[in-house]
Amino acid sequence: MTHERTSAAYSLRAAEYIERLGLMDTVRPSDRELVSTWASGVHEAIDAGCGPGHWTNFLAEQGVIVRGVDLVPECIAHARNTYPAVRFTVGDLASLDAEADSVDGILSWYSLIHYEPQAIQSPLREFGRVLKPGGTLLVGFFEGPTVEKFAHAVTPAHQWPVDDLGAELLAAGFDVLESHVRKTADQRAHGAIIARRRGTR
Repeated sequence: MTHERTSAAYSLRAAEYIERLGLMDTVRPSDRELVSTWASGVHEAIDAGCGPGHWTNFLAEQGVIVRGVDLVPECIAHARNTYPAVRFTVGDLASLDAEADSVDGILSWYSLIHYEPQAIQSPLREFGRVLKPGGTLLVGFFEGPTVEKFAHAVTPAHQWPVDDLGAELLAAGFDVLESHVRKTADQRAHGAIIARRRGTR
């Protein structure tokens, strides 16, 4: 799945996606708590794959200097209109418009799910380039027993076992600090990993 096809698929359903998932009211309290706790140690961040911008605004409300980046122009237009005090740009997660070592936090909440497993290193290494040494990355994703493609509502996506995605993070220059899995009877399992960028340049 190319970035262009992913962007086009979301553009076609942007209004529906924003209506159903574009507010913090739709977020589980445990996810809000996890992101809030992580954000308490972050000064400047990028919300990579920000979608409608609600998480970006949430980080701004926590006192984080943050900007949102997303492939989908319709999502960015909505975010700019809804949260005019927050900066949003259209961009590719594998080629961020940011200097090396320029932020100390990146939130990637369900924004890597459409990458093919053999391509996942591209955005992860870009995150590592942009993060300062010791900076942290919080990734949210669909969790499962094997790396597997499935029919996501918008466009095909992948689930990852926590350990497998953790291994990809290690290969990209991160140390895994903590991981979380939430399973419910009526939904695909959720995973989250917090990882720290290793070393110095």
